Amino acid sequence: MKHNFRILIGVLAIALPMSINAQVKPVKPGQEPKQAKVEKVEKEKKERPERPEKPKGGLEMPKISGFVQGMYQANLSDEGELNDNTLRMRRVRLSVDGNLAKTVSYKIQGDFTRSPMLVDAYIKYKPCREFAIQLGQFKTPFTIESPINPVNLEIFDYGEAVQQLGGYKDVCGVGALGRDLGLMATGSLFPVEGEEGYKYSIVDYSIGVFNGNGANNLDNNNSKDIVGRLDVHPGLKEITLSGSYYYGKYNKDDVYFGTRNRWAAGAQYNDGKFLLRGEYISGKTGQLATVIPEDPNYFNSNGYYGVIGYNFQAGEQKIMPVLRYEHFTKDTSIVNGGTNWYTAGINYWPLKSVNCKLDYSLIQKEAGGNSHRVVAMVSYKF
Repeated sequence: MKHNFRILIGVLAIALPMSINAQVKPVKPGQEPKQAKVEKVEKEKKERPERPEKPKGGLEMPKISGFVQGMYQANLSDEGELNDNTLRMRRVRLSVDGNLAKTVSYKIQGDFTRSPMLVDAYIKYKPCREFAIQLGQFKTPFTIESPINPVNLEIFDYGEAVQQLGGYKDVCGVGALGRDLGLMATGSLFPVEGEEGYKYSIVDYSIGVFNGNGANNLDNNNSKDIVGRLDVHPGLKEITLSGSYYYGKYNKDDVYFGTRNRWAAGAQYNDGKFLLRGEYISGKTGQLATVIPEDPNYFNSNGYYGVIGYNFQAGEQKIMPVLRYEHFTKDTSIVNGGTNWYTAGINYWPLKSVNCKLDYSLIQKEAGGNSHRVVAMVSYKF
Protein backbone atom coordinates (compact mmCIF):
# COMPACT_ATOMS: atom_id res chain seq x y z
CA MET A 1 0.00 0.00 0.00
CA LYS A 2 2.85 2.38 0.82
CA HIS A 3 4.37 1.69 -2.57
CA ASN A 4 1.08 2.39 -4.38
CA PHE A 5 0.60 5.60 -2.37
CA ARG A 6 4.07 6.83 -3.38
CA ILE A 7 3.27 6.18 -7.04
CA LEU A 8 -0.04 8.11 -6.75
CA ILE A 9 1.66 11.12 -5.12
CA GLY A 10 4.36 11.09 -7.82
CA VAL A 11 1.82 11.01 -10.61
CA LEU A 12 -0.16 13.87 -9.07
CA ALA A 13 3.02 15.91 -8.59
CA ILE A 14 3.82 15.56 -12.29
CA ALA A 15 0.27 15.80 -13.60
CA LEU A 16 -0.75 18.95 -11.73
CA PRO A 17 1.89 21.40 -13.08
CA MET A 18 1.62 19.91 -16.55
CA SER A 19 -2.14 20.33 -16.63
CA ILE A 20 -1.76 23.99 -15.62
CA ASN A 21 0.95 24.51 -18.23
CA ALA A 22 -1.17 22.89 -20.90
CA GLN A 23 -3.88 25.51 -20.32
CA VAL A 24 -1.42 28.42 -20.80
CA LYS A 25 0.68 27.28 -23.75
CA PRO A 26 -1.01 26.47 -27.07
CA VAL A 27 -0.36 23.15 -28.67
CA LYS A 28 1.51 23.23 -31.95
CA PRO A 29 -0.06 21.51 -34.95
CA GLY A 30 0.82 17.78 -35.00
CA GLN A 31 2.16 17.89 -31.41
CA GLU A 32 0.65 15.53 -28.83
CA PRO A 33 -0.85 17.44 -25.89
CA LYS A 34 1.21 17.14 -22.71
CA GLN A 35 -1.87 16.04 -20.80
CA ALA A 36 -2.23 13.11 -23.20
CA LYS A 37 1.42 12.23 -22.62
CA VAL A 38 0.88 12.23 -18.86
CA GLU A 39 -2.17 10.01 -19.21
CA LYS A 40 -0.15 7.67 -21.46
CA VAL A 41 2.69 7.43 -18.91
CA GLU A 42 0.19 6.88 -16.11
CA LYS A 43 -1.46 4.08 -18.08
CA GLU A 44 1.92 2.39 -18.74
CA LYS A 45 2.75 2.57 -15.04
CA LYS A 46 -0.52 0.87 -14.14
CA GLU A 47 0.04 -1.88 -16.72
CA ARG A 48 3.65 -2.45 -15.61
CA PRO A 49 3.88 -5.07 -12.82
CA GLU A 50 4.86 -3.62 -9.47
CA ARG A 51 8.10 -4.67 -7.85
CA PRO A 52 7.64 -6.00 -4.35
CA GLU A 53 9.28 -4.03 -1.61
CA LYS A 54 12.57 -5.45 -0.39
CA PRO A 55 12.04 -7.01 3.01
CA LYS A 56 13.80 -5.39 5.93
CA GLY A 57 15.94 -6.96 8.65
CA GLY A 58 17.08 -10.00 6.62
CA LEU A 59 13.57 -11.37 6.05
CA GLU A 60 13.26 -12.97 2.61
CA MET A 61 10.45 -14.32 0.51
CA PRO A 62 10.21 -18.12 0.90
CA LYS A 63 12.10 -20.15 -1.70
CA ILE A 64 10.27 -23.14 -3.17
CA SER A 65 12.32 -26.06 -4.47
CA GLY A 66 12.15 -29.82 -4.75
CA PHE A 67 12.86 -32.90 -6.82
CA VAL A 68 11.11 -35.87 -8.37
CA GLN A 69 12.60 -39.35 -8.85
CA GLY A 70 11.01 -42.04 -11.00
CA MET A 71 12.64 -45.46 -11.28
CA TYR A 72 12.41 -48.91 -12.82
CA GLN A 73 13.83 -51.92 -10.96
CA ALA A 74 14.21 -55.50 -12.16
CA ASN A 75 15.39 -58.38 -9.96
CA LEU A 76 16.75 -61.47 -11.67
CA SER A 77 17.86 -64.92 -10.54
CA ASP A 78 21.42 -66.15 -10.99
CA GLU A 79 20.22 -67.92 -14.15
CA GLY A 80 18.97 -64.63 -15.57
CA GLU A 81 15.26 -65.31 -15.07
CA LEU A 82 13.13 -62.31 -14.18
CA ASN A 83 11.84 -62.63 -10.61
CA ASP A 84 9.99 -59.32 -10.47
CA ASN A 85 10.09 -55.81 -11.87
CA THR A 86 8.28 -52.55 -11.23
CA LEU A 87 7.99 -48.90 -12.11
CA ARG A 88 7.51 -46.49 -9.20
CA MET A 89 8.05 -43.00 -7.92
CA ARG A 90 10.97 -43.26 -5.53
CA ARG A 91 10.78 -39.74 -4.09
CA VAL A 92 8.62 -36.68 -4.71
CA ARG A 93 9.83 -33.86 -2.48
CA LEU A 94 8.73 -30.24 -2.10
CA SER A 95 10.63 -27.79 0.10
CA VAL A 96 10.03 -24.29 1.40
CA ASP A 97 12.95 -22.48 3.00
CA GLY A 98 14.12 -18.97 3.71
CA ASN A 99 15.45 -16.51 6.28
CA LEU A 100 13.49 -14.91 9.08
CA ALA A 101 16.49 -12.70 9.90
CA LYS A 102 20.17 -12.50 9.01
CA THR A 103 20.97 -15.20 11.55
CA VAL A 104 17.72 -17.22 11.52
CA SER A 105 16.69 -19.62 8.75
CA TYR A 106 14.05 -22.31 8.37
CA LYS A 107 13.13 -25.26 6.16
CA ILE A 108 9.99 -27.35 5.65
CA GLN A 109 10.07 -30.37 3.33
CA GLY A 110 7.41 -32.92 2.48
CA ASP A 111 7.26 -36.13 0.48
CA PHE A 112 4.26 -37.20 -1.64
CA THR A 113 5.11 -40.70 -2.86
CA ARG A 114 2.56 -42.48 -0.66
CA SER A 115 0.66 -39.74 1.13
CA PRO A 116 1.76 -36.29 2.24
CA MET A 117 4.48 -36.90 4.83
CA LEU A 118 6.64 -34.44 6.71
CA VAL A 119 10.34 -34.96 6.00
CA ASP A 120 12.07 -31.87 7.42
CA ALA A 121 10.78 -29.06 9.61
CA TYR A 122 13.31 -27.01 11.54
CA ILE A 123 14.48 -23.55 12.46
CA LYS A 124 18.18 -22.69 12.65
CA TYR A 125 19.98 -19.90 14.48
CA LYS A 126 23.50 -19.21 13.17
CA PRO A 127 25.15 -16.19 14.78
CA CYS A 128 28.60 -17.13 13.45
CA ARG A 129 30.46 -19.74 11.41
CA GLU A 130 31.74 -21.46 14.53
CA PHE A 131 28.36 -22.14 16.10
CA ALA A 132 24.77 -22.73 15.03
CA ILE A 133 21.85 -24.46 16.66
CA GLN A 134 18.75 -25.95 15.06
CA LEU A 135 15.55 -27.35 16.46
CA GLY A 136 12.97 -29.59 14.81
CA GLN A 137 13.03 -32.65 12.55
CA PHE A 138 16.05 -33.24 10.30
CA LYS A 139 18.74 -35.77 9.42
CA THR A 140 20.78 -37.11 12.31
CA PRO A 141 24.53 -36.41 11.91
CA PHE A 142 25.62 -40.00 11.27
CA THR A 143 27.96 -41.26 8.47
CA ILE A 144 29.53 -39.36 5.55
CA GLU A 145 26.99 -40.60 3.02
CA SER A 146 23.72 -39.81 4.78
CA PRO A 147 23.92 -35.99 4.36
CA ILE A 148 24.22 -36.32 0.56
CA ASN A 149 21.10 -35.30 -1.37
CA PRO A 150 19.57 -38.42 -3.02
CA VAL A 151 19.73 -36.71 -6.44
CA ASN A 152 23.52 -36.43 -6.08
CA LEU A 153 24.18 -40.00 -4.95
CA GLU A 154 26.46 -42.02 -7.22
CA ILE A 155 24.01 -44.95 -7.40
CA PHE A 156 20.23 -44.97 -7.02
CA ASP A 157 20.14 -45.19 -3.21
CA TYR A 158 22.18 -45.12 -0.02
CA GLY A 159 24.33 -48.14 0.79
CA GLU A 160 22.87 -51.06 2.72
CA ALA A 161 25.00 -50.46 5.83
CA VAL A 162 24.00 -46.78 5.89
CA GLN A 163 20.31 -47.68 5.61
CA GLN A 164 20.37 -50.56 8.12
CA LEU A 165 22.40 -48.73 10.78
CA GLY A 166 21.64 -45.09 9.97
CA GLY A 167 17.91 -44.86 10.64
CA TYR A 168 16.49 -45.43 7.14
CA LYS A 169 15.38 -49.04 7.54
CA ASP A 170 17.25 -49.70 10.76
CA VAL A 171 17.83 -53.26 11.97
CA CYS A 172 16.09 -52.35 15.23
CA GLY A 173 12.87 -51.71 13.31
CA VAL A 174 12.60 -48.09 14.46
CA GLY A 175 13.14 -44.98 12.38
CA ALA A 176 12.78 -43.84 8.80
CA LEU A 177 14.23 -41.29 6.40
CA GLY A 178 17.45 -41.07 8.45
CA ARG A 179 15.76 -38.31 10.43
CA ASP A 180 14.56 -37.65 13.94
CA LEU A 181 13.18 -34.91 16.17
CA GLY A 182 15.74 -33.11 18.27
CA LEU A 183 18.11 -30.26 18.99
CA MET A 184 21.52 -30.06 17.29
CA ALA A 185 24.58 -27.80 17.47
CA THR A 186 26.87 -27.43 14.46
CA GLY A 187 29.84 -25.33 13.48
CA SER A 188 33.08 -24.97 11.53
CA LEU A 189 36.39 -24.32 13.29
CA PHE A 190 39.91 -23.22 12.29
CA PRO A 191 39.22 -21.39 9.03
CA VAL A 192 41.70 -21.46 6.16
CA GLU A 193 42.04 -18.18 4.26
CA GLY A 194 43.05 -17.72 0.61
CA GLU A 195 43.68 -14.78 -1.69
CA GLU A 196 39.93 -14.19 -2.00
CA GLY A 197 39.22 -14.69 1.71
CA TYR A 198 37.63 -17.67 3.45
CA LYS A 199 38.13 -21.04 1.70
CA TYR A 200 37.11 -23.74 4.16
CA SER A 201 37.39 -24.84 7.78
CA ILE A 202 39.66 -27.63 9.00
CA VAL A 203 37.06 -29.02 11.41
CA ASP A 204 33.28 -29.36 11.04
CA TYR A 205 31.25 -30.71 13.95
CA SER A 206 27.64 -31.70 14.64
CA ILE A 207 26.20 -33.03 17.88
CA GLY A 208 22.57 -33.41 18.86
CA VAL A 209 20.00 -34.86 21.24
CA PHE A 210 17.09 -36.73 19.62
CA ASN A 211 13.97 -38.69 20.52
CA GLY A 212 15.47 -41.79 18.95
CA ASN A 213 12.18 -43.01 17.51
CA GLY A 214 12.49 -41.77 13.93
CA ALA A 215 10.76 -39.13 11.85
CA ASN A 216 7.23 -38.05 12.77
CA ASN A 217 7.18 -40.22 15.91
CA LEU A 218 6.97 -39.27 19.57
CA ASP A 219 9.47 -40.72 22.01
CA ASN A 220 8.25 -43.87 23.77
CA ASN A 221 10.92 -44.25 26.45
CA ASN A 222 12.48 -42.03 29.09
CA SER A 223 15.89 -41.71 27.45
CA LYS A 224 17.16 -39.50 24.64
CA ASP A 225 19.66 -40.50 21.95
CA ILE A 226 22.91 -38.61 21.41
CA VAL A 227 24.34 -38.44 17.88
CA GLY A 228 27.49 -36.69 16.70
CA ARG A 229 29.84 -36.42 13.74
CA LEU A 230 33.29 -34.86 13.40
CA ASP A 231 34.75 -34.11 9.96
CA VAL A 232 38.38 -33.07 9.51
CA HIS A 233 39.84 -31.62 6.30
CA PRO A 234 43.60 -32.03 6.72
CA GLY A 235 45.32 -29.62 4.35
CA LEU A 236 42.72 -29.76 1.55
CA LYS A 237 39.02 -28.98 1.40
CA GLU A 238 38.57 -31.96 -0.92
CA ILE A 239 39.76 -34.44 1.74
CA THR A 240 37.41 -35.47 4.55
CA LEU A 241 38.22 -37.76 7.46
CA SER A 242 35.00 -38.50 9.32
CA GLY A 243 33.90 -40.19 12.52
CA SER A 244 30.30 -40.63 13.76
CA TYR A 245 28.78 -42.00 16.93
CA TYR A 246 25.20 -42.89 17.89
CA TYR A 247 24.36 -43.67 21.51
CA GLY A 248 20.80 -44.47 22.52
CA LYS A 249 18.01 -46.86 23.36
CA TYR A 250 14.93 -47.92 21.42
CA ASN A 251 11.61 -49.52 22.27
CA LYS A 252 9.78 -51.19 19.40
CA ASP A 253 7.71 -53.80 21.28
CA ASP A 254 8.00 -56.45 24.02
CA VAL A 255 10.64 -58.38 22.07
CA TYR A 256 12.69 -55.69 20.39
CA PHE A 257 13.98 -53.00 22.75
CA GLY A 258 17.17 -51.94 24.51
CA THR A 259 20.58 -50.78 23.31
CA ARG A 260 20.93 -48.90 20.04
CA ASN A 261 24.60 -47.96 19.67
CA ARG A 262 26.43 -47.34 16.38
CA TRP A 263 29.71 -45.89 15.21
CA ALA A 264 31.19 -45.13 11.81
CA ALA A 265 34.57 -44.09 10.44
CA GLY A 266 35.46 -43.19 6.88
CA ALA A 267 37.27 -40.96 4.43
CA GLN A 268 36.46 -39.18 1.21
CA TYR A 269 38.23 -37.33 -1.58
CA ASN A 270 35.99 -35.27 -3.85
CA ASP A 271 37.28 -32.42 -6.03
CA GLY A 272 34.15 -32.20 -8.19
CA LYS A 273 35.59 -34.55 -10.79
CA PHE A 274 37.30 -37.46 -9.07
CA LEU A 275 35.45 -39.13 -6.21
CA LEU A 276 36.72 -41.75 -3.79
CA ARG A 277 34.83 -42.61 -0.60
CA GLY A 278 34.88 -45.46 1.88
CA GLU A 279 33.33 -46.07 5.28
CA TYR A 280 33.00 -48.73 7.98
CA ILE A 281 29.86 -48.86 10.14
CA SER A 282 29.19 -51.00 13.20
CA GLY A 283 26.16 -51.35 15.46
CA LYS A 284 24.97 -53.01 18.66
CA THR A 285 21.24 -53.64 19.00
CA GLY A 286 19.52 -55.00 22.10
CA GLN A 287 16.73 -57.58 22.25
CA LEU A 288 15.37 -60.36 24.48
CA ALA A 289 17.16 -63.64 25.22
CA THR A 290 14.38 -65.64 23.57
CA VAL A 291 15.46 -64.26 20.21
CA ILE A 292 19.20 -64.99 20.46
CA PRO A 293 19.87 -67.52 23.24
CA GLU A 294 23.66 -67.45 22.75
CA ASP A 295 23.82 -63.70 23.36
CA PRO A 296 20.85 -62.69 25.47
CA ASN A 297 21.32 -58.92 25.52
CA TYR A 298 22.14 -57.76 22.00
CA PHE A 299 23.41 -58.64 18.53
CA ASN A 300 26.19 -56.94 16.57
CA SER A 301 25.98 -55.74 12.97
CA ASN A 302 28.61 -54.33 10.64
CA GLY A 303 29.05 -53.16 7.10
CA TYR A 304 31.35 -51.22 4.84
CA TYR A 305 31.49 -49.80 1.34
CA GLY A 306 33.84 -48.21 -1.16
CA VAL A 307 32.85 -46.13 -4.19
CA ILE A 308 34.93 -44.59 -6.96
CA GLY A 309 33.87 -42.42 -9.89
CA TYR A 310 35.00 -39.70 -12.26
CA ASN A 311 33.00 -36.85 -13.79
CA PHE A 312 33.56 -36.13 -17.48
CA GLN A 313 32.06 -32.75 -18.34
CA ALA A 314 31.19 -31.03 -21.64
CA GLY A 315 29.37 -27.76 -21.06
CA GLU A 316 26.37 -28.40 -18.81
CA GLN A 317 26.41 -32.10 -19.61
CA LYS A 318 28.21 -34.52 -17.28
CA ILE A 319 28.72 -38.26 -17.35
CA MET A 320 30.13 -40.22 -14.42
CA PRO A 321 31.02 -43.92 -14.54
CA VAL A 322 30.97 -45.37 -11.03
CA LEU A 323 32.00 -48.60 -9.29
CA ARG A 324 30.83 -49.54 -5.82
CA TYR A 325 31.42 -52.47 -3.49
CA GLU A 326 29.52 -52.93 -0.25
CA HIS A 327 29.07 -55.55 2.44
CA PHE A 328 26.58 -55.88 5.27
CA THR A 329 26.03 -58.44 8.02
CA LYS A 330 22.96 -57.98 10.19
CA ASP A 331 24.08 -60.44 12.90
CA THR A 332 27.78 -61.25 13.11
CA SER A 333 27.10 -64.32 15.30
CA ILE A 334 25.56 -66.07 12.28
CA VAL A 335 28.18 -67.87 10.18
CA ASN A 336 28.10 -66.73 6.55
CA GLY A 337 25.27 -64.32 7.36
CA GLY A 338 26.55 -61.44 5.28
CA THR A 339 25.76 -60.16 1.78
CA ASN A 340 28.00 -58.49 -0.82
CA TRP A 341 26.93 -56.06 -3.53
CA TYR A 342 29.06 -55.35 -6.62
CA THR A 343 27.64 -52.40 -8.57
CA ALA A 344 28.62 -50.73 -11.84
CA GLY A 345 26.71 -47.67 -12.91
CA ILE A 346 26.49 -44.57 -15.07
CA ASN A 347 25.38 -41.11 -13.98
CA TYR A 348 24.38 -38.76 -16.78
CA TRP A 349 23.38 -35.09 -16.42
CA PRO A 350 21.99 -33.91 -19.80
CA LEU A 351 20.89 -30.71 -18.04
CA LYS A 352 21.87 -29.17 -14.73
CA SER A 353 18.44 -30.05 -13.35
CA VAL A 354 18.10 -33.58 -14.79
CA ASN A 355 19.99 -36.70 -13.72
CA CYS A 356 19.77 -40.17 -15.25
CA LYS A 357 21.15 -43.27 -13.54
CA LEU A 358 21.62 -46.82 -14.77
CA ASP A 359 22.97 -49.36 -12.25
CA TYR A 360 23.69 -53.07 -12.42
CA SER A 361 24.40 -55.03 -9.23
CA LEU A 362 25.54 -58.57 -8.57
CA ILE A 363 24.20 -59.56 -5.15
CA GLN A 364 26.15 -62.36 -3.51
CA LYS A 365 25.04 -64.02 -0.27
CA GLU A 366 27.79 -65.64 1.76
CA ALA A 367 25.48 -68.54 2.60
CA GLY A 368 25.15 -69.22 -1.14
CA GLY A 369 23.00 -68.03 -4.00
CA ASN A 370 23.50 -65.04 -6.25
CA SER A 371 21.00 -62.64 -7.76
CA HIS A 372 21.10 -59.61 -10.06
CA ARG A 373 19.51 -56.19 -9.95
CA VAL A 374 19.06 -53.56 -12.66
CA VAL A 375 17.85 -50.08 -11.77
CA ALA A 376 17.15 -47.12 -14.05
CA MET A 377 16.26 -43.78 -12.46
CA VAL A 378 15.47 -40.29 -13.72
CA SER A 379 15.60 -37.35 -11.31
CA TYR A 380 14.45 -33.79 -11.91
CA LYS A 381 15.15 -31.00 -9.44
CA PHE A 382 13.83 -27.46 -9.43
